[in-house]
Formats: sequence, structure tokens, C-alpha cells
Amino acid sequence: MTQTNSRSFLTRCRNMAFAFASALFTTPAFAAVDTAGEPVGMPYNWQLGFQPPASPVKDQMHFFHNNLLLPIITVITVFVMLLLLYVMIRYNAKANPKPSKTTHNTLLEVVWTLVPVLILVVIVIPSMKLLYFADKTADAEMTLKVTGYQWYWGYAYPDHGDIEYNAYMVKDDELKEGQVRLLSTDEPVVLPVDTNVRLLITANDVIHSWAVPALGVKLDAVPGRMNETWTRIEKEGIYYGQCSELCGKDHGFMPIEIHAVSKEKFAAWVASKGGQMPEVTAAAQDAAGDAATAE
Repeated sequence: MTQTNSRSFLTRCRNMAFAFASALFTTPAFAAVDTAGEPVGMPYNWQLGFQPPASPVKDQMHFFHNNLLLPIITVITVFVMLLLLYVMIRYNAKANPKPSKTTHNTLLEVVWTLVPVLILVVIVIPSMKLLYFADKTADAEMTLKVTGYQWYWGYAYPDHGDIEYNAYMVKDDELKEGQVRLLSTDEPVVLPVDTNVRLLITANDVIHSWAVPALGVKLDAVPGRMNETWTRIEKEGIYYGQCSELCGKDHGFMPIEIHAVSKEKFAAWVASKGGQMPEVTAAAQDAAGDAATAE
């Protein structure tokens, strides 16, 4: 190896070492905790695995990943690693000066075809159940319509007096205490806990994707199409998400901020926005109908 090639090789090794160290020790510069000190609704320093679940869908995602996929992946990885080590030691040129010319083994080929098929069957059944569970709910108690724009989100509450507003990311120089850089919005989404929320998601210009990891929600917002999913938030708190589709130059600057509150606080928020709870609207309509009938 020449001196030039040696220096080039050492430079590549040094760069690779720096890149590995950077990936290993660099973590997000923010954290959020609830009253018990547990992280809520966003990534946190030194996090391993998924964000803590806050909905039934995310609970099932955690169970599916941690109790089924992770053990299968671990077993396959360890098996392949041991198999490679065995092959390198048992069948290297020094141990086999006269290599075997065997090209086929019927039993082995049947096994390595059937075993992956059986593994996929084991995975696909609970996977399909989870997909159907996350798709939609037949018992929706309210609806939130989400519209993606370049580059912000629009929200509407059709069941609550047609409340509508747009949510823009808070700029760095406008951040207030408690707000999170690149994740806080000027108008957060407010939703009640313990409520089945139907989510209708669309877009006005290009394809976006409305994703909130702690709730297990990630659905494309497609122009001219209304996609549906649902969520049920089990814990009060603030949950963050971002657009997860490459939608243009400001793709990384259209965050999602959800405030999950009690039903009483949600009703107060609806009133502050000039809206009305569905039961109040229904009662008013029934009273108007009774008055018309009496006349």
C-alpha cells in the first residue's frame, strides 16, 4: 500500500469513527414530563423504543412490536450470525483444502422455504387485526377534520358549531416558556380524553401526512380524497407530531400540537371559540321542534 493510499484509508476510517460517535451520542435537545416525571407526547433524551402510548391503538402497537416482532427479529438475527460464524470457521480454505462440490440439499431447501412462510403467517394474523382496529371506529363521539396545506395544518370541528382555524409553527424568536422548538404551534388542537374521535384527513395542495406517534396515528392527507382514522386519548397532556410526507421546502416546519383535556375543559374551550356542544345543539333543536308542534 502506497503512502497516499494509506493516508486516504486512515482518513476514511477517522471519518467513519466520527460519524459513528455522532450518531451514538447525539440526542434530541428537548424533553417533556408529566406531573409524575414521566415523558409525555414527544421524544426525550436517551429514549429507547417507541414513545409511551396514550391511546388503545398505540397500546396494541407496543404489544405487537415488543411481544411478537422483537423476539422474532432477535432470534433470526442471532441465528444468522451464528450460522455465518459456523460457515466461516468450518468451511474456510484452511479447514477444507478440498472443497465439497455439493450444490443441492432437498431437505434444507424445503426447510428454508417453509420456515419463513410459517413466520410470516404468525406475523400476518395479528398484524391484520391491528390494521383493522386502527382503521376506523363505528362508535365515534366526535369528528375532527384535518386539512394539510403548504406548510401548515387546518382544523375543523363540524360537530361543535363549525369551529375552524389554522395552526402555524411558532418561530424561534417567538417561543414562550414551555413551548418546544419546531413542535409548538400558535393554535393547538384541543381534544377531550376518553372520547372516540373520528379523524377525517385531506389536503388542499400536495400530499401531506398527519402523524402523532404517541397516539399511533399516521395517515396521508391526499388532495381530493378524504381519508379516515380514529383515536381515543387516554391521558391528559400535550402530544406532538409532524408532517411525515415530503411535501416541499418547508416540510419540516408544519408540526402538530394536541392538548388533551378533560371533557369539562373541552366544553369550556368550545364555548370560548363560539361553538356549541352537540348535546346542547340537539336540545335546542328538540325544543324548537316541540315549540313548532305546539303552535
